[in-house]
Amino acid sequence: MAYIPWHRLDDGRVQCDICPRACRLHEGQRGMCFVRMCQGGEVVLTTYGRSSGFCVDPVEKKPLNHFLPGSSILSFGTAGCNLACKFCQNWDISKSREIDTLADSASPEMVARAAGDLGCKSVAFTYNDPVIFHEYAIDVAQACHQRGIKAVAVTAGYQCAEPRAEFYRYMDAANVDLKAFTEEFYHKICVGHLQSVLETLEYLKHETGVWFEITTLLIPGENDSDAEIHAESQWILEHLGPDVPLHFTAFHPDWKMLDKPHTPAATLTRARRIAREHGLQYVYTGNVHDVEGGTTYCHVCRAPLIARDWYLLKAWNLTDEGRCQECGTPCAGVFEGPPGDWGPRRMPVRLADYR
Repeated sequence: MAYIPWHRLDDGRVQCDICPRACRLHEGQRGMCFVRMCQGGEVVLTTYGRSSGFCVDPVEKKPLNHFLPGSSILSFGTAGCNLACKFCQNWDISKSREIDTLADSASPEMVARAAGDLGCKSVAFTYNDPVIFHEYAIDVAQACHQRGIKAVAVTAGYQCAEPRAEFYRYMDAANVDLKAFTEEFYHKICVGHLQSVLETLEYLKHETGVWFEITTLLIPGENDSDAEIHAESQWILEHLGPDVPLHFTAFHPDWKMLDKPHTPAATLTRARRIAREHGLQYVYTGNVHDVEGGTTYCHVCRAPLIARDWYLLKAWNLTDEGRCQECGTPCAGVFEGPPGDWGPRRMPVRLADYR
C-alpha cells in the first residue's frame, strides 16, 4: 500500500506530511506550497495532471553530467513550491497562485507516451519542486518505466523521511539544490532549514540506488565565501564520498534579489578549485561559458573523458562500460553505451498533440 502523505489531527484539521513545514489545515485551506489543500477532510493535490509546460532539453541542462550524457529529456513542472527562496529563477512558476493558468492537461500515460514518441530517454520533474506534486510525479514515473523511460527529480530536497522513501522508490536520478551551507541562509533567504536537505542527500547516497548530483547557486555576498565553500566541500567528501558530482552555478538577479550582481566567472572557478582540493572528483561550473569547468576528467590520469562546450559534447573518451579509455579507471555515473547526440537544442512541446 502506498504511503499517504497526510493524517488527521484531533482538533479536526489535517496535517500535510510531505515536507518539514507540516502545514495543519482546516477545510478549504491550502498549505504554504499553495497546491496541497484540505478538501473533504483529506489533503489533495490540486495540480494533479496539469502542467506549466513541456520542453525537450539536453539532460546536461538539469544539470546531470553523469546520467545518460548527450541524451534528451522531457522536462515539465506544475505550480507552487514549499520553499520561499528570494532568488528563485523560476518564480513565475514556483510562486504561481493562478492554478488555472497551467497550460497543459497531461495524464501520466500521456507524458510517458510523448516522451517515447519524442525519443527521450528520461522525463524530468523540474521548474518547480516535485516534492509538492508527490503523487503525480510517482504516477508519471511508473507510466514512464512501463515504456523503458527513466524518471529524474530536480529538487531542493526539502522533504520528510517517509514520503522521501516512497518518492525515491520510483526515481532513477536526481539533481538536488544545496542552496547554501549555513542555517542562516536557509532561514533568511529560503524560509527553510539546511538539515532536512542534508538528510535527503545522505539518504540518497546510503539508502538508494538513485544516481544524483548536487547544484549550488553561488550568490555574491551571500553563500560564496571561501569558508562556506570549504565547509560544503568537506561535508560532501565525508558524508557522501568523492564521486558525487557538484555543480557551482552562476546567479543572475531575479525575483526579490534584484539588488545583487551577477556571479563573476572567477567566483565559480575559485569554488571549483576549492572543492577539488578537498578531493571531490567531479566538480563543474554552470551558467557561464567555461569549457574546462564543463568537462569531465578522469580522476586518476586527468584525461578528458567528456569534453563539453555549454551543452554540446565535443569529445567522448569513455568505453561502453564507462571507463577511461586511457587508464581504464571507472567514471562514476549511469552510462549506456555511446553518448546521445541531442546537443544544446531546446524544443517546446504541446502535450495536447499526444492526447
